[in-house]
Amino acid sequence: MSTSANLLMTLPEIVLAVGALALMLVSAWGGQAVTRAVSWVSVAVLIGAGIALIGPASSGGEAFGGLYRADAFAAFCKVLIYGASAVAIILAPRFFTRTAGDDLRPEYPVLILLSAAGMGMMASASDLLTLYVGLELQSLAAYVLASFMRQDTRSAEAGLKYFVLGALASGILLYGISLVYGFSGSTVFDQIATAYSATGQSLGLTFGLVFIFAGIAFKIAAVPFHMWTPDVYEGAPTPVTAFFASAPKVAAMAMAVRVAIEAMGPATDQWRQIVIFAALASIILGAVAAIGQSNIKRLLAYSSINNVGFVLVGLAAGTEAGIAAVLFYLTVYVVMTLGSFLVVLQMRDAAGQPVETIASLSGLSQTRPALALALAIFMFSLAGIPPLLGFNAKLAVFNAAVGAGLYPLAVAGFVASVIGAYYYLRIVKVMYFDDPAPEFHKDGSVAEGGLIAAAAVFVSPIGWVLLAPLGVLTLSAAHSLF
Repeated sequence: MSTSANLLMTLPEIVLAVGALALMLVSAWGGQAVTRAVSWVSVAVLIGAGIALIGPASSGGEAFGGLYRADAFAAFCKVLIYGASAVAIILAPRFFTRTAGDDLRPEYPVLILLSAAGMGMMASASDLLTLYVGLELQSLAAYVLASFMRQDTRSAEAGLKYFVLGALASGILLYGISLVYGFSGSTVFDQIATAYSATGQSLGLTFGLVFIFAGIAFKIAAVPFHMWTPDVYEGAPTPVTAFFASAPKVAAMAMAVRVAIEAMGPATDQWRQIVIFAALASIILGAVAAIGQSNIKRLLAYSSINNVGFVLVGLAAGTEAGIAAVLFYLTVYVVMTLGSFLVVLQMRDAAGQPVETIASLSGLSQTRPALALALAIFMFSLAGIPPLLGFNAKLAVFNAAVGAGLYPLAVAGFVASVIGAYYYLRIVKVMYFDDPAPEFHKDGSVAEGGLIAAAAVFVSPIGWVLLAPLGVLTLSAAHSLF
């Protein structure tokens, strides 16, 4: 294949990388004064990367000798990644300027762009080394973003914890990659699948599979590799937390799906056991641990762990319908989560400083009825209560599990989902039935208000009009893997 054809298939990552490097130079010369301009240009770069998906970048096949795959699955995931990254950039300027002791610097949107480039590589990787390079590019930018508020000790602690535990997870993943390479003789997914098919129950390949899935479990915050999530989500700046809870989750799940289906498809019976355990453990622990939380960001951290468990139910099916359900769930999850964090950004006391306690939401329906309604919609949707789209997402993954004959998993996941409904409904109870707490500072922007409204409408019954086209897209994306 010609070089030009390869470059066209990787055009989204090229747009992001070139844009990030150019804006890095602008930031170095312009300093603090160019922050807002760099932020908006970064959003434009993300839009440009999305437009670059049209054509060979979404249907070209393999590039660079099998290192990279441009297909509908990767394109679908990249649209979610770029959208969530753009929202994280849009939210940041107001948050940092209204938070005492720190200001937004132009490096923030540049780091988001570099992270998005890495996530794109994760979604398109068809070789273990491409996967690792993309993962590390995303992770290194994320470590800096977590500790971006240098004056805040919580932010510094979050960055340090994320870095130390992330380095450990990378080591585990690399060890698994080395085992798979040693026993299969290749790092290309197709050839690894051939090795798994030919050798059967090879002990070395099985150990490699276990270590690779352990490393991936850390990146998606699945139990038992979830320990970093609550502390990092609480300590990181809220726009960064919104970013962590959305875009990297999509990229990491895309990476997990590619490895499971393309590289280790013949070993489905082996990795399915790991995925089922991680799914049920994440659903149960995420629900139970969230019950006693008093900080809204920590609660949403456990909510993300809980939701990852439901996504893994779809992956455990290992079928085309299962992967389509994974993509549908991720789409709804990203919108619900970003909407929830957009509401958290509105939680400010009379002096304009952030407040994160659940108690501060008391009586919100009386002081800010529109904001309370939006958060109630997100909470009901996250709980999976019909007719909101969160219910359709859970139903999709359970249907996929039943279709694959995993009846105990579907029943256990359904029963465990009832536990999670408690803490979501508790938020609604606090907003609508408790005595009002001091009113939040009213200084919202049109952009933030519009994004909250759009997210609430999407997950509401009005969003049902999108079910048919979204179902077609997810099935098409899943079909490209099989």
